[in-house]
Amino acid sequence: MQSTSVRVDVGTHRELKVLAASLGVSVGDAVALAVRRLRQDRIGADLAQGLSAEEVDWLDADLG
Repeated sequence: MQSTSVRVDVGTHRELKVLAASLGVSVGDAVALAVRRLRQDRIGADLAQGLSAEEVDWLDADLG
């Protein structure tokens, strides 16, 4: 697997190490889990928003 570096402040790195240790994963895996969780939260927030008028019209369209 290729990798790259991400700069974080010392406090954040310390928290990442503690979190990773508590989860029994590497720091890189903890970051990957955090990114996935953020992505899922964003998807959930998007889905929780009301439909636009265009979306409602499309869903209510008579297909027959």
